[in-house]
Amino acid sequence: MHTVHSLSNGLRILHLHNKLPIAYVGVAIDVGTRDELEDESGMAHFTEHMMFKGTSQRKAWQIINRLENVGGQMDAYTTKEDTYIYSIVPTSYIARSVELLADLVLNSTFPDEELEKERIVVLDEIDSYKDTPSELIFDEFDEHLFPSDPIGRPILGNEESLKSFDSASMKRFVNRCYTPDRMLLFCVGDFNENHLLKLAERYFNAPLQTSVARKAINYDTQHFDVNVNMDTNQVHCIIGRSFNLPQPSERHAAILLNNILGGPNMSSLLNMAIREKHGYCYMIESSIAWYVDTAVWTLYFGCDSDNRKKAYTLARHTLDTLRHTPITARHLAIAKRQLRGQVLIGSQNFEAVILSLSKKVLHNETIRTNEEILADIDCLTAEELMQLANSLFTNLSVLTYQ
Repeated sequence: MHTVHSLSNGLRILHLHNKLPIAYVGVAIDVGTRDELEDESGMAHFTEHMMFKGTSQRKAWQIINRLENVGGQMDAYTTKEDTYIYSIVPTSYIARSVELLADLVLNSTFPDEELEKERIVVLDEIDSYKDTPSELIFDEFDEHLFPSDPIGRPILGNEESLKSFDSASMKRFVNRCYTPDRMLLFCVGDFNENHLLKLAERYFNAPLQTSVARKAINYDTQHFDVNVNMDTNQVHCIIGRSFNLPQPSERHAAILLNNILGGPNMSSLLNMAIREKHGYCYMIESSIAWYVDTAVWTLYFGCDSDNRKKAYTLARHTLDTLRHTPITARHLAIAKRQLRGQVLIGSQNFEAVILSLSKKVLHNETIRTNEEILADIDCLTAEELMQLANSLFTNLSVLTYQ
């Protein structure tokens, strides 16, 4: 069972107790791509990188060695909405981890000499995306889907914006966005909760400061059909749209429907019809990206140019079948068992569990037990899924690289 406490400055502390010999300790920050100003594209991601490059108390090499010298490790990532910096350490070093995380989040100096080196690293990262059209196409799809909103921008930013970043601009971004009310300190491990709260009080004693409210997503246009000549060996295609499903039970219906269509199972309709039966492509899948106030559903495939029309036609036919034909009782029962199994298996991945839980707490979402989730799945009917398919698989946008 988890508990959540708040400090007077707005910082929240999430504690999940277990008996493992290791602990996951981190800071989740409600800051991502969608919080960037127009001239700050890529700033959230670049800030995450630069936090490891020096603080008022440590050089970059001291940051690296602080946990590695005791067998621990650190990781970090940035999404469209959040930044995560977290560690995995032997339980006896939780206090060391909390102190280091506070130093990185509150005392980073963004030294110019390190900034120049890291700018090259991120520019190389952007170039690697450009060489991977199967990944690049997802970023471009979002840009077309949200043309007037920062959530549509790539997380990595662009060359022009990155070259404009300096220590002063990064400090302005941090001062504006990295406020205690947007932060969550989380810990899962065999550790005394009162001790954790005392550590938080000691190291995260930043003054009370309310962050600037995040703007609602600006939906200018949601429908397009764009072909881009990329001179690639394969054709890459995305079909999709944004949608809103506020209720947790509706989310589970969307996940189940997506699993049936083209989720992680090789028995999905798309994989069986387009890859296994006809061999039109190597990769075909569908997925859902969840955000606080919206979601994006996509169907992606890559294939030889000769098979593009056939794969596209079959994919659209599969979508229409789900819209107009109820899933059979047998198929629905199998799909529910598969999703139940995924939920139970996922609940044993403690790193994934704490990251998922911390995201929900960070965004004040309802926390549901496995039993509640499984009950939601069991209650779903073929008629509900067909109704959802009718709503979701219409007014679709298309982006093609050829």
